[in-house]
Amino acid sequence: MDQQDFDEWGFGTLAVRAGQMRTGEGEQSEAIFPTSSFRFDSAAQAAARFGGTEPGNIYSRFTNPTVRTFEQRLAALEGGERCVATSSGMAAILATCMGLLKSGDHIVSSRAIFGSTVVLFDSFMGRFGVQTSYVPQTDLDAWEAAIRPNTRLLFVETPSNPLTEIADIRALAEIAHRHGCLLAVDNCFCTPALQQPLALGADIVIHSATKYIDGQGRCLGGAVVGSEELVGKEVFGFLRTAGPTMSPFNAWVFLKGLETLKLRMQAHSANALALAQWLEQQPQVARVYYPGLASHPQHALATAQQKGYGGIVAFEVKGGREQAWGVIDATRMLSITANLGDAKSTITHPATTTHGRLSAEQKAEAGIGEGLIRISVGLEEVDDIKADLARGLALI
Repeated sequence: MDQQDFDEWGFGTLAVRAGQMRTGEGEQSEAIFPTSSFRFDSAAQAAARFGGTEPGNIYSRFTNPTVRTFEQRLAALEGGERCVATSSGMAAILATCMGLLKSGDHIVSSRAIFGSTVVLFDSFMGRFGVQTSYVPQTDLDAWEAAIRPNTRLLFVETPSNPLTEIADIRALAEIAHRHGCLLAVDNCFCTPALQQPLALGADIVIHSATKYIDGQGRCLGGAVVGSEELVGKEVFGFLRTAGPTMSPFNAWVFLKGLETLKLRMQAHSANALALAQWLEQQPQVARVYYPGLASHPQHALATAQQKGYGGIVAFEVKGGREQAWGVIDATRMLSITANLGDAKSTITHPATTTHGRLSAEQKAEAGIGEGLIRISVGLEEVDDIKADLARGLALI
């Protein structure tokens, strides 16, 4: 198959077919290549491969056929020229920063991002002279005002974790490009099945493949998607040298996940909407955060920008940590874990897990209260999920 096929195929076909190159064995499923290195026909070919004058496999730190198939398939789904697969979602963010930024550069980021991303920006990128300013996710004027002459990157998660705030990607891209900056969008919660940031003007799309791309909580992985110049040259250059590499086995698992991604995201979204609507009716719940609800502040934007609302629901119970923990501990079916995107529903207390390393001030700015609970709504029967939560809510 060639690029022309990718241009002609729909999303579902790309998710099943894109990137596969069969070996002489004629296998139907993608092959796994668990090898550290590759043989060359001659010393001259080895020199040509290492010198970049001949394409082909060299060493699995940066060239592996199974990983390459995953990269090409995800790039096709996102509408990007190039994808670089990494060992985790955080490795994807690190590779983006290290590949595209230098000492003295500045990042403008939403406050509503994953706690580990904040730590990466502040504690590690800051150590190397890259400073970060944080702004409210939905305040376009604040984004514009925070840009400095040395700003290189705007970074946003949309929907955000865990309050599902929606950023206007097209508007942020316009702001970024007007100031000569790049826009990176963490698309973990939606995946390309529900949202394609590059088509809205973003320059970089970042994934934690660990989440919905896998879909069953089996493997760690990440990915960066964008242009050949930015991702194929700069981000890949960092990965080739530093080696935060996706394993061939994990790439194969993610390929299987991509095959069912569209169907799963539709099912996650349907269950999450039904659960969110039910939670809004519970007297023990102070507020529900889900973009599919008419009560969500960015419901109209989510409807215009996304093909579905995703599988993450957050809600505040009346009271505080004690009440939230009581609801979580009373569940019998939901898995108490901070991971998300699994076929199994998971439940967590963000203030003490995913955002536990943030200061009290940072949590307050991000809206992470002690009564907040986040659910990654899985593929169980939604009535069973409701019943499991009702057990804990009855204790409040």
